[in-house]
Amino acid sequence: MSHQPLTPEDQLTAAKAGLGLPGIVAICGSTRFMAEMTEADLRETAAGRIVVKPGCDMKSPHGLWADPGEAEALKVRLDALHRAKIRLADEVLVVGDYVGDSTRAEIAYARSLGRPVRFTHPEVDPES
Repeated sequence: MSHQPLTPEDQLTAAKAGLGLPGIVAICGSTRFMAEMTEADLRETAAGRIVVKPGCDMKSPHGLWADPGEAEALKVRLDALHRAKIRLADEVLVVGDYVGDSTRAEIAYARSLGRPVRFTHPEVDPES
């Protein structure tokens, strides 16, 4: 009887289970909803989940992205980092009553990985 090696995804799932980690939820959505993301973080944390979410609101002024060239490079890195957060998560929570192109891509990515996706406003689900 041959055993197929575990995929990295299966190894991650097994490692999280073996460590007894609580569920991990990735919060997604437009950074215009940062206040709502903070509220969702509070509620998810109180429910016993580990929360990962965007850490930079590039719509608000900050020295880290004041230079347009540096801002574009940072956005590329932050997008990759957020995809990594989605890969790490067990599920995704989409916050806000609007889904733009970036959030739509994050939802599609999460679903391609088999992650359940919840919405604070289910009517914005691209599949509904």
